[in-house]
Amino acid sequence: MSGVLALVPARGGSKGIPDKNIRPLAGRTLLEYAARVAAESGVIDRIVLSTDSDRIAEEGRRVGLEVPFMRPATLAGDDTPMLPVIEHAVDFVAQHGWEPEIVVLLQPTSPLRTAGHIQTAIRELRDSGADSVVTVLELPRHLSPDYVMRVEDGRLVPFLPDGMRVTRRQDARLAFVRDGTVYAFWTKTLRNAGTIYGDVCRPLVIPAEVSITIDSPDDWREAERRIAAKA
Repeated sequence: MSGVLALVPARGGSKGIPDKNIRPLAGRTLLEYAARVAAESGVIDRIVLSTDSDRIAEEGRRVGLEVPFMRPATLAGDDTPMLPVIEHAVDFVAQHGWEPEIVVLLQPTSPLRTAGHIQTAIRELRDSGADSVVTVLELPRHLSPDYVMRVEDGRLVPFLPDGMRVTRRQDARLAFVRDGTVYAFWTKTLRNAGTIYGDVCRPLVIPAEVSITIDSPDDWREAERRIAAKA
C-alpha cells in the first residue's frame, strides 16, 4: 500500500445549479479547478473522478482526471451519503491493483482551494499521527454554541446549559465548522473505523476568504466575485 489518491466526486443531476460541475466559472469548470490544484500540489499520485454522468466523465477526461469506472446509479441519488461513494472508489482501485495509503477528498464545489491546502493537509496527516485532517472555518463569535439560543415551550433559552454564563459575545468559546475544502485520511481509517474521520481528526483552519461551497446561484456569483478580485 502506498501513494495518495485524490478523489473528485461529481454526480449528475444537480438541481440548485444545473450542470454546475461542467459549467464554466470564470472560464474554468469546477472539475478543472479541482484537477489543476491537485496536479499543482505535487503530492497526489492519482486523481480519480467518481461520476454517474457521461458528460461529466467527458469533461473530467478533458481536464486530466482519471475515469476508471462509472458510479452506479445506487450511489448517485440526491440523498446518497458520501461515505459509500468513497468506499466504492477506493475498493475499485484496490481491486485493480493499487490501494492508496492516503485518500484526499476534493469536492469540486470548493473552487477556491489551493495546492497549499492539499499539501498542508497531507503533511499534517503524516506528521501528527492523526486519523484524518479536515479543513475548518472559524465561526463568528455570535454563532458560537455558547452564544446561540433555542426556543423551548415558547421561551428563548441558551442552546447549551453553559450558555447561561455567557453574556458577551467576546466571552463565547471559539467554534469551528467543517468547510468542505479538503478532507485527508488514511485508507486504514476508512477500512478500520468505517468513517473518514476516525477517533483523532485534526483541524486545518483556513481563512474565510478562501472558503466557499457552491450550492446555490448566490454562491456561484460570490465565487465569481472572489476569483475576479484575485485576478
